[in-house]
Amino acid sequence: MDELAELTERLSDPAWRLSHLYWIVSKGEAEDADGALVQIFVPNRAQRRLLARMHFRNLILKARQLGFSTLVCLLWLDTALFSREPIACGIIAQDKETSGNLLGKILFAYDRLPAQLKAALPLKQRTSEEVSFGHNGASIRVATSMRGGTMHRLHVSEMGKIGARYPEKAREIVTGSIPAVPEGGIVIVESTAEGASGRFYDMVRRAKEVADLGRPLTSRDYRLHFFAWWEAPEYRIDADGVVITDADRAYFDELEARLYITLDDAQRAWYVATLNGANFAGERPLMWQEYPSDADEPFRVPREGCYYTAQLSKARQENRIVPHIPVEPGVPVNSFWDIGANDNTAIWLHQRVGVEDRFIGFMKDSGEPPAFYAKWLLDQGHVYGRHYLPHDADAKRLGTAKDRNKSMHELMQELMPGHQFEVVDRIAYVIDGIQQTRQALASCWFDETKCSEGLRDLDNYRKAWDERRGTWKDQPFHGPESDAADAFRQFGQARASGLLQSGTASVSVRIKRRNVSPWAV
Repeated sequence: MDELAELTERLSDPAWRLSHLYWIVSKGEAEDADGALVQIFVPNRAQRRLLARMHFRNLILKARQLGFSTLVCLLWLDTALFSREPIACGIIAQDKETSGNLLGKILFAYDRLPAQLKAALPLKQRTSEEVSFGHNGASIRVATSMRGGTMHRLHVSEMGKIGARYPEKAREIVTGSIPAVPEGGIVIVESTAEGASGRFYDMVRRAKEVADLGRPLTSRDYRLHFFAWWEAPEYRIDADGVVITDADRAYFDELEARLYITLDDAQRAWYVATLNGANFAGERPLMWQEYPSDADEPFRVPREGCYYTAQLSKARQENRIVPHIPVEPGVPVNSFWDIGANDNTAIWLHQRVGVEDRFIGFMKDSGEPPAFYAKWLLDQGHVYGRHYLPHDADAKRLGTAKDRNKSMHELMQELMPGHQFEVVDRIAYVIDGIQQTRQALASCWFDETKCSEGLRDLDNYRKAWDERRGTWKDQPFHGPESDAADAFRQFGQARASGLLQSGTASVSVRIKRRNVSPWAV
């Protein structure tokens, strides 16, 4: 009876259960009766830190292979097994393969519980996406989306990758799945970074802003949990035979000074060996993404599948994206347009100064009449050169009686008499226009303050994802960032065809020194 009382007391303690009850696949040599390599799960240092700081809404930015997905699988299993209520737990995975693997972790642990415990906590239903329990009605669902119904516990695995490959799914998660979790429920969103754009980036940025304010978190605020590679005790190897270059030493010395840490020889050797290994082949941006040193580092990495990441990254390195670019007196301002579906319109403002293409303004809106955009342009107070419209600006529009059967080209010419509007010819293949725009970006400077929304959209403009083949398609994904990118492509195509020369060739200006911004701070 004493042993039974002791066991009952221990089973009432979630911390004890999580460290003594559940089996996981092991990298060691212990085999179970089925020949599988297994070990009892014991939370590692990073996992214990997360458990100690758990909040209602949690955001995990992490280095790879710290085991958070395994931890959450077992945490949700433990919650479902020992809850007195019919609690619903969910996990959203990036794809079906990952979904199956995560559910497999849960079933692996349940199947290896003691027989007496399984008899007391029996499975009621077991499908390819969900398990439920007969003693309390609790359930765990693992899928690529969660539509409908309340989830008391929700884990979103690799939100960065979901946002990069399936932006509509990411939007559904943020606007539908997460808000369905009640105020007293728990949400854990976890990922490595996928560049400085997308839903995960936006969530991390907002969580950091809240943390910087230092105010107490509400139940709807996200607590940011960051786990750097150097905090993991397992990321160490023998330093013998590892060549550490002067560039490596400079990186480590800068980290130590900035973060107030000390990296030992074993940590430095692990980092260099991993960086120069077959997976990363010396590419530091990949290490920043997968094994970040601080919470800002992973977002310096261009996003996979985006069209203009390399060109915009180079522009930033060369200080061509700066806080402010003054309007050059005597140089006409051009505008480049896109007229998207559902009356979405984007406009870039541009000056050609010597060999530099300076973008000094941007706007995007939807559902507004042509007069709205004409007023916006005139309110800027610029002397305009030419306004470059997309090929569909010559299409007749259905509108009010006054505007019916007139094209956007005709309407703008009426609204802004004396201004020069030119329609850029339709290009046979969009990818050719994208390539022309990539080449044109080498001469571009941006006012980051006035073009922030447009730059964000250019950063995020990407290929469509082929889910069946698991790769990027050779065509753009049409999303909320497409209008700004299509408007900017009118510049690339106009520049490649020589149209810009007629608008600004008569202007003589001093050429700035290459790669040095006169406005950098």
